[in-house]
Amino acid sequence: MGSRRESERPSRPRESVWDYPRPPRVEPTDRRVRVVAGGEVVADTRRALRVLETSHPPVYYIPPEDVRRELLRPSSRRTLCEFKGVASYHDLVIGGRVIRDAAWSYAEPRPGYESLRDHLAFYPGKMDACYVDDERVAAQPGDFYGGWITSDVEGPFKGGPGTRGW
Repeated sequence: MGSRRESERPSRPRESVWDYPRPPRVEPTDRRVRVVAGGEVVADTRRALRVLETSHPPVYYIPPEDVRRELLRPSSRRTLCEFKGVASYHDLVIGGRVIRDAAWSYAEPRPGYESLRDHLAFYPGKMDACYVDDERVAAQPGDFYGGWITSDVEGPFKGGPGTRGW
């Protein structure tokens, strides 16, 4: 039997980010999630967690054992999410290059978000490429949220210029 062409593959239903909940929901996904920087695979998993929040594309959190942690070093940056708690940031050091605040994690997430503990989320706009299955993702506009835009997610998305007050 021959292989299916791309156009014949079953597609996933489209999701509107305006149907996502607030407060955000955490859900497991078995889709393959990969992060590439400096020509190297930094993370590769089928055990990611997706965080879905109204007006934002999903953010993928990768289990620490599926990340090349030797490439990360702590950053001094911290931010507070009203739902998830205090995020700590990590620089990515790869190929003689430092990508500042490339990823973040929650060491002590707030109640309801304990499953995110120590999982790492990467800003796709700071990486060479990020993938969900074999699809290269687009970065959420702006420099604050870090969402991953795939063909099965539709906006408009919060994050770009003039949208922080939505």
